[in-house]
Amino acid sequence: MYVGFDIGGTTIKYGVLDECGTILEKGSIETKYEPSAFYANLLKIIEEAQRNYQINGIGISAPGIVQKDGFMLTAGAIKPLYGENFKQKLEELTGLPVTVENDANAVAIAEKWIGNAIDLENYLCLVLGTGVGGGIVINGKVYRGAHGMAGEFGWMMIDKLPETGNLEAVSINRRASVVDGLVRLYNEARQSEDETAVPVRDAREIFTLAESGDERAIEMTKQFYVDLSVGLVNLISCFDPEVILIGGGVSANEHFHRELQKTLAEVEKNHAAINYLRGKTIAPVRPTKLKNDAGLIGAVYQVHQVVSK
Repeated sequence: MYVGFDIGGTTIKYGVLDECGTILEKGSIETKYEPSAFYANLLKIIEEAQRNYQINGIGISAPGIVQKDGFMLTAGAIKPLYGENFKQKLEELTGLPVTVENDANAVAIAEKWIGNAIDLENYLCLVLGTGVGGGIVINGKVYRGAHGMAGEFGWMMIDKLPETGNLEAVSINRRASVVDGLVRLYNEARQSEDETAVPVRDAREIFTLAESGDERAIEMTKQFYVDLSVGLVNLISCFDPEVILIGGGVSANEHFHRELQKTLAEVEKNHAAINYLRGKTIAPVRPTKLKNDAGLIGAVYQVHQVVSK
């Protein structure tokens, strides 16, 4: 048995999984950004799992640029954890083997193992959460780049550059992610009109408001789908994948996928070169099979490979 962690900017999902990727139990906790509290929470979960199971290793899926030795060059939105070495720290604390994988790569690995990419050799995974992560699989292998940085799709800029300030304001992360994109922009729009407005914390609330006819929610979600579609078309053009799989919490939302498909079709049809190739070479965009569990499963696959050898 293994303990898996899928670390996000808002929550940490965790579970106990067997060697086939079956989740025996799972839960989630708020992500603590302060390192000592962060490790204390992970240790508490590991110790609880050890009381009920024979735990052979720990698999971690984490945002950011992950080096082969587990060193976190970056950690997405979790700035205090930049420079941490999850593998070294947790192996010292637990005495168990630990592997650390970039979150989007973990999704790509899980989908190849028991998901929607079992028979695929060239595909992309896009993980929508606090930011936007990407996993690239070429000829059946995860492509990590020269420095482990490949797949930072969220850094792509999709609009006219601002004359001053951080250019990331027009990046996929700030425009087409769920939390730092849609939720942030929606709250900023509301609070510009009413400073006392209570911030929305869950994108599902915005999707529900849009479905019920709320004009602001309709406007914000429409732009969100356009920005995301532009990013997807750029990726399809650059990588020519067999498919792009969408993961993250939003991957389980049927309304999201329905509206994304409609907007993506409009964007593709209005791009002459892309439109000519629709139905021929332009990759479909689909949800991950494993939905919000993909990160956990991919993380455990990696540590299982180490332990089984």
